[in-house]
Amino acid sequence: MTEPTSTQLQPMPGDWRRALAVVAHPDDLEYGCSAAIAAWTDEGREIAYVLATRGEAGIDTLEPARCGPLREREQRASAAVVGVSEVEFLDHEDGVIEYGTALRRDIAAAIRRHRPELVITLNHRDTWGGAAWNTPDHVAVGRATLDAAGDAGNRWIFPELVEQGLEPWDGVRWVAVAGSSTPTHAVDATLGLERAVRSLLEHRTYIEALTDEDPETYVRGFLTQHAETTGERFGGRPAVAFELFGR
Repeated sequence: MTEPTSTQLQPMPGDWRRALAVVAHPDDLEYGCSAAIAAWTDEGREIAYVLATRGEAGIDTLEPARCGPLREREQRASAAVVGVSEVEFLDHEDGVIEYGTALRRDIAAAIRRHRPELVITLNHRDTWGGAAWNTPDHVAVGRATLDAAGDAGNRWIFPELVEQGLEPWDGVRWVAVAGSSTPTHAVDATLGLERAVRSLLEHRTYIEALTDEDPETYVRGFLTQHAETTGERFGGRPAVAFELFGR
């Protein structure tokens, strides 16, 4: 019996020009999403990154005061590989990000600054496919990003942003969640996969602390496997999957 067509992933919408990716830490986008970003920037689309933290609590052998600046540098270099030059950090504290109005306000402000049609974030659910527990930072930032996409367009939510010169932006048409266990759409990763590998390799300090495997072997194996697995539901082409929420 053939697999039901309902399980097949649909192509992402293409009628947009600006996107904003909002995640918790350096490397969050590089673990599976940057092949899509590389493809989009090749098409002339504008994409900016906003990170809630600098990942300063992410390496056990480096104290936060040294780790944060290092990971910021690695993130900027990583973004440049896939054609992204705008990278902002919101300075929430790594590991203990709190979901709430302060986080929503900061993300809504970023959305008003960048005025995207597409917002990208990371899995906001408690688990990764029911197999592994997600981190509180990912959950908080993903959920707050989904909420802030609406907050950004409402003049009466966070009115202080208007006083700061940030007029409402109700132009977000979709929020795309990477790393979801229930994806709906995908982007062909064929042309962007090699740059995605190089982009993740820019996080070398973090990767070397994470695994004893050769960094390039680890990165290439991880990203290729995920892209090929996703591609089984996208016409056999390597792909990056998203759960797409329309607005």
